[in-house]
Amino acid sequence: MTNFWTPERMRSAVPIDQLLTPKQRISAPVAAGKASTVSPTAFPSGGGAWTGGGKIVATEGRVFFTYTGRTASCSGTAVTSGNESTVVTAGHCVKLDGAFHTNWVFVPAYNNGATPYGTWTAKKTYATPQWVASEDINYDIGAAVVNPLNGANLTDVVGGQGIAFNQARGQNMYAFGYPAAAPYDGSKLIYCSGKVFNAFISDGLGMTCDMTGGSSGGGWFLQFSESTGAGIVNSVNSYKINFIPTWMFGPYFGTDAQNLYNTAQAG
Repeated sequence: MTNFWTPERMRSAVPIDQLLTPKQRISAPVAAGKASTVSPTAFPSGGGAWTGGGKIVATEGRVFFTYTGRTASCSGTAVTSGNESTVVTAGHCVKLDGAFHTNWVFVPAYNNGATPYGTWTAKKTYATPQWVASEDINYDIGAAVVNPLNGANLTDVVGGQGIAFNQARGQNMYAFGYPAAAPYDGSKLIYCSGKVFNAFISDGLGMTCDMTGGSSGGGWFLQFSESTGAGIVNSVNSYKINFIPTWMFGPYFGTDAQNLYNTAQAG
């Protein structure tokens, strides 16, 4: 499978959001604008390239897979786990339209075609029961267990971010991902930061953020340290709504998310 994902194929992968039918889309495409580079010390941030370095660079990555015969992309995060091989992402980044995606890989620290830590193939992918059953947006949470690469497990190579569940709402959070729809092109890690609020068309969380398609599945972090690039994953980029394109929404990580994580880390 690693031979399938050439640098050229990765660059040509389409953000999965752009492959959805109008009926499937929760949001219309975000209006194109000028991508900005924001100092990592500027809080809050509505979206900009992460230039702060640290642990986040190695643990965040692009996700690539085949969906309905097309090569597509999302984002994901390597997290601490019992099997040292677990990636957390969005549910629609592992399964959509009743079928799990194929050719699924995780590329940590992806940078404009470069794969400094290699391409990690999925041993198995998972989603919450609610997402598997009916693709309920409130439970748009997925995970993957990746195979060892060159005899090593994922988090032994790139490290792992913490993860927590059933946390208080309304806290300051940072969101990361690899948006690949205009004005972004998927070539670099982008971040947003700010105080989250309760979503109004789901039970999830919202944040001011202009990340676009392809950022789905990227981690939202509590207690994120700009100096070390480490934090605690507590949601993922899930969806946007077309009449407020400056907001991003993610699912609340409750007990169902915790059960999913426990299943994956035992896999």
